[in-house]
Formats: sequence, structure tokens, C-alpha cells
Amino acid sequence: MKNDKKTWFITGTSQGIGLVLVKQLLAQGFNVVATARNVDSVKKAVGNSSDQFLPLQVNLISEESVKQAITSAIEQFGSIDYLVNNAGYGLIGGIEESSDLEVRANFDVNVFGLLNVTRAVLPHMRAEKFGHIINLSSVFGLIAGAGWGIYCGTKFAVEGISEALAQEVKPFGINVTIIEPGYVRTNFLNTSSLITAANPIEEYTSIREGVRAHQNDIPGKQPGDPDKVAELIIKVTQNPEPPLRLLTGSDAYGFANYKIDSLKNEIEINKELTFSTDFKS
Repeated sequence: MKNDKKTWFITGTSQGIGLVLVKQLLAQGFNVVATARNVDSVKKAVGNSSDQFLPLQVNLISEESVKQAITSAIEQFGSIDYLVNNAGYGLIGGIEESSDLEVRANFDVNVFGLLNVTRAVLPHMRAEKFGHIINLSSVFGLIAGAGWGIYCGTKFAVEGISEALAQEVKPFGINVTIIEPGYVRTNFLNTSSLITAANPIEEYTSIREGVRAHQNDIPGKQPGDPDKVAELIIKVTQNPEPPLRLLTGSDAYGFANYKIDSLKNEIEINKELTFSTDFKS
């Protein structure tokens, strides 16, 4: 069935930015495919039973589950015009504290799940010669901090994958945008979206303080407005030449510029050493 309305496929829609985005899109008349691990929670949260809304239970780390969801979306709406890879969660804990199991699980969802969905959608977008892939990263995909090395590592991976993907799919009329939020006032910090490493080491006192702050001090004080972030995601798809990267929030702007300045300064300070490794002409 071919539906003339544009169709959005969004992962991680049971809460946070994903849920807000689904509600805004449905209110604007778009077709929306909303995926989550628990589809009943999405249905309850959205409260929409129209033909424009297709909630699907999907296991992102299963290629078969993802492919079935893509097939269902195409059968229902005829195409997928916009893909939002929003699903993901945080892992806070030092590198030494984070177990192999915890690390692999974080990469499975934040990176390999994103890749599974992207690979499954691309053949349809290439056939249509149209599409826009929006990958939710974080400003912490540009800068890392103590206690966040694994989570930041997943987002650094999303940044690199997305930058290469944008170049690969541009000839097919497909755009890629990386959304890089700072702290957004969702329940990310006080739900299952943030996991603390199970085996903390007390000697890492600064990490222990960081965990405490993210559990007790920061929630409810994040500067980012999730409604405005969702509005911006919709708006960026209306740009004929959308940006590759888009920071959201004044804090994200500050973190990113701190990284740019520190990186530039370190490169220049070590310029002589850098050039010293060239063959002498």
C-alpha cells in the first residue's frame, strides 16, 4: 500500500525524546512507526489508535526482528522516508569498573542496533532516491569524561559511522544528520536508561561523586527541553541541505567548543613533533 504522507520510523519510543517526537509527528499528520522493546508501553504512552500509527515490538540486536519491522512498515505505509535511530542507554562507571558483559551490551544497543536498522532501511531509501537518516548521538560523542568512557565510546562510534554514511548515501538523494544533545530534561538519568557499573571501585573517588551527582543533583535541572529538541529534529528534515551535525542546548555548545579549543591547542603545541615523523626530502 502506498500512502502519500511521509513516514517516520523511530526507535526507542517508550520514553524521552523518542516518545515526544512520536506525539508531535502524529499531531502533524505524519505516518509514524514507533518501535520499542515493550510495545504495550508505547501504545499506552501515545494513546493513538489511528491508521497513521504503527507501534512495533523490536529487538534491535536481532537482524531478523529488525527486518520484520521494516517489512511491516513498508507493507503498511509503502515507504520509510525518515529514520530516527534514537534507541540507546547510558552506562556510567570507570573503564576498569565496567565488565565485558556491560560494555558489549551497551555497544549492542547503541551501535550495533543502530547499524542493524540502518542497513535494513537503506535498500528502500535507495530505491526511492529519497530519505533522511537522523542518528541520536550526544555532545559526549565529541568529548569524553571520567566515568563515561564506555557510553562516550558508543557515541564516538555513532559519530564516525554517520560521517562516513553521509558521504556514501548522498549520491542516492539520502541525507544523514547527527543530533548531539547536551543534558535534556527527560527521565534518562533516573530510569533504566542509565545503568551504573555493577562493580564500583571506591578508589575512583571522582567517579563515585559523578555517579552521585547524576543520580541526585542533575535530574530535573537539565537545561534541554525535550519538546524543543523534537521540534528541531522535525525542522531539520525540512532543510534541503541539512547539516551533518547539529548540537542542541547551550551546554552542548559549550562542551563542543571546549573540545575544539583544547584539540586545536594540543595539535599546534605538538606541531614540531608531528612534522618530525615525515621523510626528509
